[in-house]
Amino acid sequence: MTEKLYEVLGVKKDASKAEIKKAHRLHAKKHHPDLNPGDKASEKTFRKIQAAYNVLSDEEKRRQYDAGEIDAEGKETPRQFYREYADAGGDHPYASSAGFDDLGDIFSDIFRAQQHGGEKAHIRMQGGDIGYRMEISFLEAVNGATKRVTMPDGKTLDITIPVGHRDGQILRLRGKGMPGLGGGSAGDAHVEVHIKPHRTFRRQGRDILVKLPVALNEAVLGAKVHVSTVRGSISMTIPPGSNTGDTLRIKGKGIAAHGKNAAGDQLVTLSVMLPKKSDAMLESFLEDWSKDHSYDPRQGMEG
Repeated sequence: MTEKLYEVLGVKKDASKAEIKKAHRLHAKKHHPDLNPGDKASEKTFRKIQAAYNVLSDEEKRRQYDAGEIDAEGKETPRQFYREYADAGGDHPYASSAGFDDLGDIFSDIFRAQQHGGEKAHIRMQGGDIGYRMEISFLEAVNGATKRVTMPDGKTLDITIPVGHRDGQILRLRGKGMPGLGGGSAGDAHVEVHIKPHRTFRRQGRDILVKLPVALNEAVLGAKVHVSTVRGSISMTIPPGSNTGDTLRIKGKGIAAHGKNAAGDQLVTLSVMLPKKSDAMLESFLEDWSKDHSYDPRQGMEG
């Protein structure tokens, strides 16, 4: 996998940035559609050259490609470098220039070549991708949600967060990036979604984990108590003789079924809590009870 893009540009895997730039300039001039009108093979090769250069000319994307974190075609991952708009420099905070640093010279050569041939130059190129970072709540990620963001041109866009979205996953919005050149199609927008932690819930696969405090009498005698789930509060039975660390499973109350994924469960781990204030009656009872019912919970831990 890691050799494919290097082969497109005809360079070795350890090629320097200057060597990659030189190879790109050579091949892009040779196969540019405006110099090969009607040649579908050259047009296809040119697109491959651009895709390869967009990855290999950027140090971080080249590292990700070599590590197998992004594929050769960039499907479902950004194909052009993007950064969080708040940190971006340049005239436009959303713009990306990766893959275009020496195309100006190439275009100049094309213009000169076509002018000598009496043709009018026409450049058609897909627009650049742009990136966003978005933070959503734990419950929005688990249950799905619709979030509204403001695009670079001031327009708003409603983004659908799918059920069970994971932290750091990137949503790809086709055609919502920068406009193209010469009638070329718009680029894509890539939204990296991060999830705020929840004070009660944690996620494990498609299951939801909860720690539930229970009173001493509820643990000893059993009880019906209310427990929160990601979709509201429900009643749950605590069996008599329950103890701290016991885990009860509530079927189907984890992440809801979505697509090919079955619903997860909620796993409730009990934590027996004594009264916060001293209770003379309880202390007296336990003193009498322990005379005939003492036991060692630490038995077997020695050695």
